[in-house]
Amino acid sequence: MYPKVFEEYRDFIDKYGDLSAVPTRHFIGKPVVGEEMNIPIEEGKTLIIRLLATGTVSAEGSRVVWFELNGETRAVQVQDTNAAVSVVTREKASNDPGSIGSPMSGVVVEMRVKEGQEVKAGDPIAVLSAMKMENSVSAPVSGKVSKVSAAEGDSLAQGDLICLITQSK
Repeated sequence: MYPKVFEEYRDFIDKYGDLSAVPTRHFIGKPVVGEEMNIPIEEGKTLIIRLLATGTVSAEGSRVVWFELNGETRAVQVQDTNAAVSVVTREKASNDPGSIGSPMSGVVVEMRVKEGQEVKAGDPIAVLSAMKMENSVSAPVSGKVSKVSAAEGDSLAQGDLICLITQSK
């Protein structure tokens, strides 16, 4: 056996144990809910496992799996390597007067400016919705919108950059 292949094999055995008794169909693919599998672990001893349910994927990419083991219900937390978990990081507003940050956590309902647009102090920039209330975010300075960092439907945390305004001289 090649050294790297053997190392991967040993790491797998160390992590999961000897899985040679698991039927190939269940080793390669997942069972369906309600399906029962019998796994002989030694002479005269058989594990009877029935999948009951799987939970939703958490933000960390794991889920809870409920099953019966020899008639007893159990639950385990497993890492779902096929789950698509994305983490969105947003730029934060600076102390610059033209750097407009979200005043609260909420969802952007409407963006009222585009890059390159001229705005005056007090003009509405965006409308945010939080807890069924809408708040308008206004431009604190006059100038040209040099960057738009939020779009309709985006979830923003307090302080996330909505847009940058380059002040007029």
